Amino acid sequence: MKLCRYGAAGAEQPGLVDAEGRVRDLSGHVASIDGALLADPARLAAVAALDPENLPLVDGTPRYGVPVAGTRKFIAIGLNYADHAAESNLPIPDEPVVFNKWVSCLQGPNDPVVIPRGSTKTDWEVELGIVIGRGGHDIAQGDAIEHVAGYVCVNDVSERHWQLERGPTWDKGKGFPTFGPVGPWLVTRDEVPDPRALSMWLDVNGERMQDGSTATMIFGVEEIVSYCSRLMQLEPGDIITTGTPPGVGMGQKPEPRYLQAGDVVTLGIGGLGAQRQDVVAAEARG
Repeated sequence: MKLCRYGAAGAEQPGLVDAEGRVRDLSGHVASIDGALLADPARLAAVAALDPENLPLVDGTPRYGVPVAGTRKFIAIGLNYADHAAESNLPIPDEPVVFNKWVSCLQGPNDPVVIPRGSTKTDWEVELGIVIGRGGHDIAQGDAIEHVAGYVCVNDVSERHWQLERGPTWDKGKGFPTFGPVGPWLVTRDEVPDPRALSMWLDVNGERMQDGSTATMIFGVEEIVSYCSRLMQLEPGDIITTGTPPGVGMGQKPEPRYLQAGDVVTLGIGGLGAQRQDVVAAEARG
């Protein structure tokens, strides 16, 4: 099942994407695609049992918002692909590298990405995102998959100067406004039997930059969920973005390549949909 939120920013409605890729209105059955829904197996099963043909068809091509509302934590895992660690000339980590992306950076998958004022090192990263259904603390790895509601496509937009050159805290470069495009859909766990067998790609201005697979992840979904739950209380609707394959701008040869105003970024993950972002410059301060 593909769940979405569509409409103007701040006024999104719950939707379901049918087999033909058309958005169907779910507002007659659920108030929102949020943590409360994702944590309730009976309510999810009731939505899954609906015949999409009996749901109102949404006209046109509506804007997609973040597919889950009310996310309280946007957690990220760094250096989680063996081939990306090699590209970065960094050792494979013994434990997951955990950092935060502020929830204020979350946005729809096709909304513009704004380069921060003065930035010359804004980068791209296509990533698999985990959406938590049932929350918990100190979850056993063997039970972790039962806490996953589904998966999303994420662009972990990153400002490398603030991330790597302004002290040891990665969070500084990860949470600027618009740095968290998510969606277009949340695909429920039952439709992704093997999250380590998904193709991933990202283009800048039509040029393929990243072409990888979740098969090269170092830490898998169960391990990541269990590990993060030892550090915090995971809550329904939380998003964990799980790292990127090689091909980021910082790793380009012979010279790094970063985003500039006017660029167009497109990206996607097999079965999870695609995104498109126009890159724009921040407005100058008055």
